Order: sequence, then C-alpha cells, then structure tokens
Amino acid sequence: MPLTDIAIRNAKLASKPLKMTDGGGLYLLLNPSGSRWWRLDYRFAGKRKTLSMGTYPDTTLKDARGRRDAARKLLAKGVDPSEHRKAEKAAGVDRAANSFEVVAREWLALKQREWTTSQHDKEHDRLENHAFPWIGSLPMADVGVAEIRPLLARLVKRGHIEQAHRLRHQLSRVFRYAVATERAFRDPAADLRDTLPARQPQNYPTIIDPAQVGELMRAIDAFAGTFVVACALKLAPLWFCRPGEIRQAEWAQFDLDGEHPAYIVPPMIRKLRKVEKENPKTLPHIVPLSTQAIAILRELRPVTGRGRYLFPGARSPSRNMSDGAVNAALARIGYKGIITGHGFRHMARTLLGELGWNPEALERQLSHKEPGVSGVYNKAQHLPERRKIMQEWADYLDELRTNSNIVRNRLSG
Repeated sequence: MPLTDIAIRNAKLASKPLKMTDGGGLYLLLNPSGSRWWRLDYRFAGKRKTLSMGTYPDTTLKDARGRRDAARKLLAKGVDPSEHRKAEKAAGVDRAANSFEVVAREWLALKQREWTTSQHDKEHDRLENHAFPWIGSLPMADVGVAEIRPLLARLVKRGHIEQAHRLRHQLSRVFRYAVATERAFRDPAADLRDTLPARQPQNYPTIIDPAQVGELMRAIDAFAGTFVVACALKLAPLWFCRPGEIRQAEWAQFDLDGEHPAYIVPPMIRKLRKVEKENPKTLPHIVPLSTQAIAILRELRPVTGRGRYLFPGARSPSRNMSDGAVNAALARIGYKGIITGHGFRHMARTLLGELGWNPEALERQLSHKEPGVSGVYNKAQHLPERRKIMQEWADYLDELRTNSNIVRNRLSG
C-alpha cells in the first residue's frame, strides 16, 4: 500500500530500523534515532543495489517518488542510476546533466561489463587526458566538429597518429550512445573520419638475422640483474608468448613432470575479449616446454615456487612482475629500441617460417586466430607438431648462441 504523509508523521520509533515501503522499490527507513531516509532498491546486471534518495521531510514524499521515477527511466535505458549519480558528481554539480563528461562516464560504466579492466582503464584515461579538460563541461548539443577537431589536431601535431584515430573513434561511440539515449541528435566525430593522416604501421622492434639472434642469446646469458628477472628474460625467447602471459604465469599452471610438459595459459590472461575470457568453454593455450625451458623452471622453483607467481614483483611477492621488467632488462643489456618482449614473437614466427615449419601450426602456437570462415570451422591444434617446434626452436637458439654462422634450410623432425 502506498505511503502517505500522515502515515510517515505518525510512525512510531522502534528499537531497530523500520522499513516503510511505497512501491517501485522506494521505501522510507525509519531509524531508532528518529532520522528518516529515503532508499530505492533495484537490480542492475543481476545484482541488487540500493540508492539513497534523501531524507524526510527535506525530501518530500512527492520528491522521493519523482526521483524514483527518474531512476527507473535510467534503468529502462540500460543505465545504472548509481553510476549515473557518480558521473554527475565527478563532472561537477554545476554541469548540466547531459554534459559530454557525464554522458561519456555513463558510457564507460555501461561498457565496463564487457571490457577487461585494462581496456576500461585505457578508454577512461584517453578521455580523461585528451577530451574532458576541453569539452567535458559542454552540453552534448554544443559539441560539434569545431570543438572536436582541435583535440585530434593536438595529438597529430605531437606525432600520435594512432592515438588520434582511437580518440576519434571513441568520441564517435560516445556520441552514438548520446543519440541512443536522446541527448544528442548526431555524431559530429564521424565527420572527421577522413581528416586524419593515415595510420602508421606499428611493428614491435625485433631481430630476425640469425647471427644477431646468437649475439642476443649471449647477451641474455650475461644479464647481471636479479635471478628472477634473468629467468624471465631467458624464457621469453623460448616461449614467445605475449608478455602478459609470461609475467602473470603461476606455478599451478605448469606441468613439469608429465608425459608432455607444458605451460597451460588460462583464458583470463590471454588476449581475448572479456566474454571469451569468462566463457567456461574457452580453451586454454598450450605452450609445450622444451628441455631447456624445464631446466630453467626447475632452477627457479626453489626460489619462487612457494608463492603463487613464477615471477613475483620486486616490492610485493603477492603480485606478479611489472609489465616493463623484461623490456627494462633488454634495455640494460643494450637492446633498447632493438627488440622488446613482444618482439620475440616476431623473431620466432619469422625464423621458424623461413625454416619451413607448417604456418598453421606456428599460428596456433602464437595463439593467433585464423581469419574468416576457416577460423570458425578449423579447430585443429597441431599439438604434436607444436611440441616438436618448441623443442627444435630451443635447440636452434642454443646452436645460434654457440655458432651464429649456422645455416639451416629446415629444422629437423
């Protein structure tokens, strides 16, 4: 039964909070102290949430119902009222409810459910650094080509062409969201699509000359840093995983004593969309371990094996190594700008391809998806061949380490 002002005024205090319901999730919480708080219970993304709606009598019953109705309209549009309130507060109480920053923060909160944390942070920081300071306080209707062009031009002038393209695309998505929620009529960022310089190909620095690879292997062996970082640096070329799959590796993910020793890379740390990471049907990536890799791991296990991570952070063993540790180690041995941790993938793919190994097996070992229809239907993993590849690759690196002039037409096996 809906509340009335008379019922609220006549309500008697109790020894514990008393909930007086009104409808649509709205209720008045009567506390033993005599304070009366309006609350709204709702569900968003499958979770129960509560939103504060003010205090009685400062917020009247009529006002509370109006706020409830406004919150439910947001829910109908797929917007969390709590996140909407945070966005308005972050943007400043003096800013209009449909300012660019408010709408953009709503959009970020909406997309957070389908993004990984790192992706969300990148999208947030890009807007925070390159958009909010200049157009954040402007109402969506006042943001047009003239306001957006300087944001992109600023990045282009500094040589950040890729960042300019990503910002334009991101602004376009915010405006499309604003159009869908009836706070903008069009997407002006789309009009600037053809005004940016062409994207510049981005390739990670790498080494593909066998003689230079041999020199690199000897430099890695001579690394004088900490033992843990030295092991990571030695394993990086043997595994040619993505850097995050190395630094986040956990001992529980390794089988060193089975018939086929391997590092089982879980979906959560692979380069996948969030929905794929969380899908229980997504398979892990298998990294067969060569005898050389096993030897390094056995030497490392007495040092870090009691903890969670192979490569714990220098400041806290409960966290994994920082994302710049391997690159910093490469810089320390004189390879800054010449090769990066990710560059080991390019090095392995190029040399193994030239040595005649099956490209499909190599792509599987790199955890690449096959494009097009064939990628949907071709589920072959080529594990037996990949085990041979990983062992022969480790042997080849050993040979280059001792004899950089060695030439092969194809690895054996």
